[in-house]
Amino acid sequence: MLLLSIRDLRTKLWQLPRNFAAGINGDTCLFMSPTDNTTQIQSQIRALQDTIYVIGGKWKLPIIHSICKGNKRFTDIQNSIPGITKRMLSRSLKELEDNKLIVRNVDPDFTAAIEYEFTQYALEYGNLILEMIRWGENHHKIITGKP
Repeated sequence: MLLLSIRDLRTKLWQLPRNFAAGINGDTCLFMSPTDNTTQIQSQIRALQDTIYVIGGKWKLPIIHSICKGNKRFTDIQNSIPGITKRMLSRSLKELEDNKLIVRNVDPDFTAAIEYEFTQYALEYGNLILEMIRWGENHHKIITGKP
């Protein structure tokens, strides 16, 4: 799988056809104003795509949640997330680090002691993640019919 740098991704996103978002009707979408022009809509779509790229995938949000719950070391994070492989955890941690959401701290006295923690920038995601958890719980209730 080819991983794109953030700059490459943004370049590709800005190359989307100009009419990509032209068919979106503001009346049917609660988060876009009916007065938004095509340029604004395209800009909003690109921002959504950037967000999905950074936190998307099967493992990134569970990793962020695990670190938030106090799991700072690689093995602790891996043990807290059922089914994640060492390779996928390593790759996802690297991507989160590249996107400035976590930092990797190495103890200078004991290089095997590596801990991951959030950056100040990542703390902005807190409310977004909590809202996604609430939405997911509600969605599960709706789909399964169970409270």
